[in-house]
Amino acid sequence: MLNRRGLITGIMAAAAAPFVRPVSAAPPVVPPAEALQRLIDGNERYVANTPINTDHSVGRSARALGQQPFATIVSCADSRVAPELIFDQGPGELFVIRAAGNVISDYGLASLEYGAAVLGISTILVLGHSSCGAVEAAISAIRDDAMPGGHLPGLVEAIRPAVQQAMRDNPADLLTAATARNAQLGAEKAQRTAPILSELRGAGDLTARAAIYDIATGKVEFL
Repeated sequence: MLNRRGLITGIMAAAAAPFVRPVSAAPPVVPPAEALQRLIDGNERYVANTPINTDHSVGRSARALGQQPFATIVSCADSRVAPELIFDQGPGELFVIRAAGNVISDYGLASLEYGAAVLGISTILVLGHSSCGAVEAAISAIRDDAMPGGHLPGLVEAIRPAVQQAMRDNPADLLTAATARNAQLGAEKAQRTAPILSELRGAGDLTARAAIYDIATGKVEFL
């Protein structure tokens, strides 16, 4: 009998088959504790400027045959935030989803589902960062009751719950508090959205965490 992950993986793989190169039939699942430790260790190397992933040509031909990343990172599109560098990981190690304010859209959810169900990733990290312009813009729009133009109102609405929740505590630094809450809400969404992600979470096959990257120091703080 197929377990939950096996069943979901089969369905997702069949649906994705026309669009992607097949990966190995049973990609190894890295336990969350191990995945988080790899990220922690990699960030410590980054902060100390002692990276070990500097030769990106290694394994290039093998990577052409498929991918087996050990963690999914949902990060901001900010040009100063580069997950592979921040966590000192080489190509093929991280499955990265990026959008301003590290918000998770329906497309982002589909990507998370693919990473978890097809690639066998058991760990999702939603990574906010210091001085986030998207969160700052949302704060300004809410305070001034004035929406920006174009498609930006959609981004403001996605971040609004985090800003409003942070405002209730009247923090000394609203931007820092709202940024942290935004990452936390993203992590909750990443593991509670039905049907695929919540099913995997319920079966103990998926976990999501939030963290904040300090651009000035390079340090990642896990929340």
